[in-house]
Amino acid sequence: MSTTTMTRDSLTIPYRHVDTHFINGDWVASTGSNRIEVTDPATAKVWGSVPEGTEDDVDAAVGAAHRALHSSAWKAFTPADRAALLLRIADEVEARATELSLTNTLENGSPVSETSGAAANAASIFRYFASLAPLLENEDLRPFPNGAGQSLVRRDPVGVCALIAPWNFPINLMVIKLAPALLAGCTVVMKPASPTPLSFRIIMDALAAAGVPAGVANLVTGPGRLGDTLVRHRLVSKVAFTGSTPVGRKIAGACGELLRPVTLELGGKSSALILPDADLEVLGSRLIRSCMRNTGQTCYISTRILAPARRYDQVVDVISSTISAASQGDPLDPATVFGPSANRSQYNSVLEHVQSGHAQGARAVTGGAKAQLQGELADGFFIQPTVFADVEPEMRISREEIFGPVITVLKYESEPQGIELANNTEFGLGGLVFGADEEHALRVAEQLDTGSVGLNFFASNHAAPFGGRHDSGLGTEYGPEGLAAYLSYKSIHRQVR
Repeated sequence: MSTTTMTRDSLTIPYRHVDTHFINGDWVASTGSNRIEVTDPATAKVWGSVPEGTEDDVDAAVGAAHRALHSSAWKAFTPADRAALLLRIADEVEARATELSLTNTLENGSPVSETSGAAANAASIFRYFASLAPLLENEDLRPFPNGAGQSLVRRDPVGVCALIAPWNFPINLMVIKLAPALLAGCTVVMKPASPTPLSFRIIMDALAAAGVPAGVANLVTGPGRLGDTLVRHRLVSKVAFTGSTPVGRKIAGACGELLRPVTLELGGKSSALILPDADLEVLGSRLIRSCMRNTGQTCYISTRILAPARRYDQVVDVISSTISAASQGDPLDPATVFGPSANRSQYNSVLEHVQSGHAQGARAVTGGAKAQLQGELADGFFIQPTVFADVEPEMRISREEIFGPVITVLKYESEPQGIELANNTEFGLGGLVFGADEEHALRVAEQLDTGSVGLNFFASNHAAPFGGRHDSGLGTEYGPEGLAAYLSYKSIHRQVR
């Protein structure tokens, strides 16, 4: 990839304006005439479009998945065969790394410094789940406690799965659902978020090239109401969704009504608890990746910094100097750290939160307004990376997920108060503890009521379960636990003679 900003019109993008969904192993024309435009958030210009799917399109995709689930072709795949398929998919995804990166960046404004690793990360997910195939092959024979018999436990695919991904990481947040579903022997219908419908088409090409049988993996595009149609389809057996908490509640309600298993990875408002002995150079070096990744549009990042009172000003200085020194600009420039908000709606939401911070008395140490860029970026959805100090717990910017380049810094007097403040949230997805004494930091981390906590850094581990508590979701992804979500268990009991 070039080390300089690329000209948008000269980019080689496999898909721009398309008329099809991927159903039963082929690109098939939509039954509807309405379209969804794809906008480059850095310029606010439309550069692509896809069909707005219909109920008939969903029915065709789910029907294809259902037939494939019961077909002799897919049933003939053993767990080892499915693992080999995942490995081939990983190779095909990596071969499309540049196209994936550029398409992703044009869809949601994520800097190429972020999206250039999307293919490698997706491939890593496929390879990790391929490594779990032995879990499905090993015989699981369990004796009765009283010795009267034994039970053979079978792991079957749960069925046709509806997979719905958000716009902030449109590739990897779909792949963490797709990879375990395929290894389990399920078939799937996927719906990307309406602002980012094009990049995952490249993954569909990789699936086809790797030899995924027709109907096993299907893709439809459309707005949120199409997702509701998919979730409620009578032949869908499992739903996995990543996105906002309000939408997650609606999906959970539908799945509860239908007695349909669901995995939900939802919003977050995670805290970074800075202990009094923390090395602030470490904080500064890891701040952006752990607390402002992807222009603040990452579910687990800790945008709520809790600083000890006696070091509060030092912490604010380190955070503000780190954020203000990071470049903001064209996401196609590899030097860019902060790009635009992913779409106009999110841009307006972040600006509203920034304005509420000012109105409620928080102090913008850096940023605090929309960004003024020049040239073709002048109309883009850019907001200045912002650090608010003097933030009180009851302020809106302290309580709500902003999902933009905004950090809030709160003050605590004692460690128990800091822990209480960290847990004083409706969410429970991520978190951080910064401290020089890692054993003590670990003991503090164990007291945080959240699904994941990082010690002096944060990163997802494909082998460890990732999921939220409270308003941050239900169930887990990654790890053997993520695979289990796509399995249905059957116990076959036999007497001992």
